[in-house]
Amino acid sequence: MADSSDHSEDMDVDTLVAQGSELVDAILRRTPLAEIQSLIEAGAPVWYQDDEGTSPLHAAAYVEDDALVRILIDEGAVWNAVDNLHNTAGDIALSLNNEKCYTIIRDAGIRSEMLLTLLSKRASAASSPMSLILRATDTTPAGSTDAFLSTRLEYTTDEHGQDICLVKVADDEEVGVMMGWERGIMQETVRRLCLDHENLGEGLKVLNVGFGLGIIDGLFQSLPTKPSLHVIIEPHPDVLAHMRAQGWYEKPGVKILEGKWQDFVESEELLCVGGFDVVYTDTFSEDYSALHRFFEHVPDLLAGPESRFGFFNGLGATSGLHRLLFEDLHLADVGIDVEWSDVDVFEGDTDRWGKTREYFAMRTYRLPTGRMRAF
Repeated sequence: MADSSDHSEDMDVDTLVAQGSELVDAILRRTPLAEIQSLIEAGAPVWYQDDEGTSPLHAAAYVEDDALVRILIDEGAVWNAVDNLHNTAGDIALSLNNEKCYTIIRDAGIRSEMLLTLLSKRASAASSPMSLILRATDTTPAGSTDAFLSTRLEYTTDEHGQDICLVKVADDEEVGVMMGWERGIMQETVRRLCLDHENLGEGLKVLNVGFGLGIIDGLFQSLPTKPSLHVIIEPHPDVLAHMRAQGWYEKPGVKILEGKWQDFVESEELLCVGGFDVVYTDTFSEDYSALHRFFEHVPDLLAGPESRFGFFNGLGATSGLHRLLFEDLHLADVGIDVEWSDVDVFEGDTDRWGKTREYFAMRTYRLPTGRMRAF
């Protein structure tokens, strides 16, 4: 027979679930704010999520109540909790074009992430155990650049005719380094980066970091006027062999730098160009800190305010808000303004992944195009 303390704890859990469910339902019914505040004051957990992953903050974003969003954030609601569709409350606010709700949630995320960054730096400097908690621990080819570069890649075509570049991360699991379904994203990226560029007719100077299947590089080469200079940085030996077999080393105007972007970003080989019209990066197995470091070099790589910058948003595979928060914040820090556009990456095809691990979970891809801020 359970003792009274166990029984009390079970009742407390049941009570919290009931209170959390009541709070979510009350918000979705657009209950007056005073009544919702009474539920919170009575102990309803603002961190609660129902069977569909809906939290009070998700519900407040659905009903577009910015005052309630602010109250929930102040009461400790989890700004980046995701529902069963991998959406945060901020993603919902974005989908509804509700700038007020999105901004409140975004600002909460900025405060939270800046605090974590500060703690991480202090922990790392002190070599405390906290640094182990905050540091990425994926040592597979999907999360470690060294492991990725030492692992064999496979170029193949799946049963749907989709070109795929695969890497094995475990005995029974493969991950797509790049897959053919990304072509739509790359087409829209090139359209926004290049087609209205004032230097298009002269032949753009293009820098691409990471070749993969070569989709975006092929699109750059298919511009009405081919690039006057097309530099590709690629470190993986199997990708380089694939590029050589496809004749990329012989293409006029194409220059291939064999190595990581860190090996070349401050080199004379790039700086002597005098700046690129277009810079794009899509690396594999690098974490956000590496992308952030690349952001810091972008102003030195661009020719001027008319130049464009883009990147693949794979790091935000489960939360558009988390991705936008970091990238808006860090690109603004280096003087680059970003415009976002939506690309539907499903297009009715539910079989795009084959047997590989899904590396982008959101239906809508938020495509970034950056330009240097005019001063």
